[in-house]
Amino acid sequence: MKKQRPVNLELNTIKFPPSAISSILHRVTGVAMFFALLFVIWAWAVSVHSAEGFANVQAIMNGFLGKFVAIGTASALTYHILGGLRHVVMDLGHWEELESGNTSAKAVIALWVVLTVVLGVALW
Repeated sequence: MKKQRPVNLELNTIKFPPSAISSILHRVTGVAMFFALLFVIWAWAVSVHSAEGFANVQAIMNGFLGKFVAIGTASALTYHILGGLRHVVMDLGHWEELESGNTSAKAVIALWVVLTVVLGVALW
């Protein structure tokens, strides 16, 4: 039996609502923090092994790559916390309607951008 269903293969025509983008970003930042944790564990292990290892990690963290990773990690953590707080509020029964859910998602994303810029300036 062949079912006739509409199929949209043009992915650039799909528009996600802000609440969907917020939910996807929450998952993506969780995965990003997992991979950032691998870098943190590596840096910790190398830095406590010897004085030369500590100097190498310090040089990496003072370079472009280290600052980029630090800002990216702080940004991912910031969004994940904000998105998690939004989900907790939704679990308590608030912001579950379409309009308030989208508004809270936009507010979380806007606050994340502002805090990322502030963290970027502070860490750079």
